[in-house]
Amino acid sequence: MSYTSMKLSFGEKFGYGLGDLAANFVFQAVMALQLDFYTKTYGLTPAQAGTMFLVVGLSSAAFNPIMGVIADRTHTRWGRFRPWLLWTSVPFGVIGILTFTTPNLNPAAKLIYAWVTYLLLRLIYAANNVPYASLTGVMTDDPNERNSITSYRQFFANSAGFIVGSLAVPMVAFLGHGNNALGYQLTMGSFLVLSVIFFLIAFAVSKERIQPDARQESSVLRDLGDLIHNGPWIALFLATVFYFTALLIRGNVMLPYFENCAGNRMFFSWFNGFGLIALLVGVTCSTALTKRMGKRSVFRWSMLLTGILAAALFFLPPTAIVPIIGLEVVRQFFFGCSGPVLWAMMADVADYGEWKTGRRATGTVISAVVFALWVGVAIGGAIASWLLDLYGYSSTAALQSARALDGIRLTASVWSGAAFLAAAVCLLFYRIDKKLNLEISNELAERRKGFGSAS
Repeated sequence: MSYTSMKLSFGEKFGYGLGDLAANFVFQAVMALQLDFYTKTYGLTPAQAGTMFLVVGLSSAAFNPIMGVIADRTHTRWGRFRPWLLWTSVPFGVIGILTFTTPNLNPAAKLIYAWVTYLLLRLIYAANNVPYASLTGVMTDDPNERNSITSYRQFFANSAGFIVGSLAVPMVAFLGHGNNALGYQLTMGSFLVLSVIFFLIAFAVSKERIQPDARQESSVLRDLGDLIHNGPWIALFLATVFYFTALLIRGNVMLPYFENCAGNRMFFSWFNGFGLIALLVGVTCSTALTKRMGKRSVFRWSMLLTGILAAALFFLPPTAIVPIIGLEVVRQFFFGCSGPVLWAMMADVADYGEWKTGRRATGTVISAVVFALWVGVAIGGAIASWLLDLYGYSSTAALQSARALDGIRLTASVWSGAAFLAAAVCLLFYRIDKKLNLEISNELAERRKGFGSAS
């Protein structure tokens, strides 16, 4: 079977993409709102929140490779990865609502509640998202179709970003009527009801077509050992760490930036709204760019330009709202070009491993890159919190010191920009260019003729 025969319908791509809309109601909240929620609403200090983000983040991140091993060895009539969307959908919704609930407890009990619910949220997210991401690698082996799938995914993921970024803060104020704890609970509850529905749709419409050779022996140690000899996987792993470190550093400080530096919390919604529209345009352009330039080149240039433009924010006065939004529109367009590429490259490094070793472990390979994602989320969230604490930011102060204001601006621009540039450097060592990508796909398609595919 040549890879060109594995074309997917619009309905399957659309329905599968809804799974990323579902997951990103939580992920986008983690990126943009968790520091604000835990410090200004829940009552933790920035240092307490940062420590929780790092410890829980790193410990739960380690569950991602374990989940990949489990998913690779799941055998049901629905496949290896699809059933996890069904099994985790309702627990995902319930735990998500509990996480954004502020209980009426004493400070010590509230701290324990925060740690427990945040840990459960991260674990259920991994149990859901690792199999979901792995589906990209087994729905088709056509590189262009994978780019198309991931474009749908990123469109929906960033649509969730638009919804959370532009609507969450006004919704919290409207639904809470001055009670932000109630506002957060009702806002995230509304999003998470939709998440459950969208996960079930994604489960219903997607199909697994690529299967490992039935003669392949199951060996966890060998699957993990193969990763160490997969050079493109190592480069992508490091790039992913820096990519999400940058996102979390910037995402967690933009709300304090507009509230304290610009002087109006509601500008955050305008900033996100216009920026995320531009990001969606970048996502839409991504498939055409990757067909012309290849995934590696698009991703590398995206990170380079995103890093430079992020750092440029420091040189704009915080009250210059129109230029700030204009800069964000350009930055988000270039950043949007990278979104589908990252997830498609995860499937490509799984192909590379099979091409080199003759063994396929899609869930293990992709979950190990998703592990890098969550390492970046943990590090970025902790760095943002600790930097604000270092610069003297106080979530309860009506006015921040000049040092704290400078720290917020530096964190939002220079420090996040440096992490994006580090991701670009890592991609210099990623060797799967456009030519090699096509060569691998064609050769694997010929090999698979010997052991067939699943419908």
